[in-house]
Amino acid sequence: MKAELSEDGQSFTLTRGAWSNSYPLADLPKWMAFYRKQPLDFPKSGDSYAASIAALEALAARLDQG
Repeated sequence: MKAELSEDGQSFTLTRGAWSNSYPLADLPKWMAFYRKQPLDFPKSGDSYAASIAALEALAARLDQG
């Protein structure tokens, strides 16, 4: 899973294999909360959300540094 900031800095795109979707940057905290909640709501999912969580957290960290 990759989370990349758009060139204009207004959105980010999550990409996993052939799937991708873009979201407004202002929604980053909402999506981080959503993906962090999934393993709690669906424990049988195991670590299937870990890559998404890590990608979003890495993007947030890069934004905090820059």
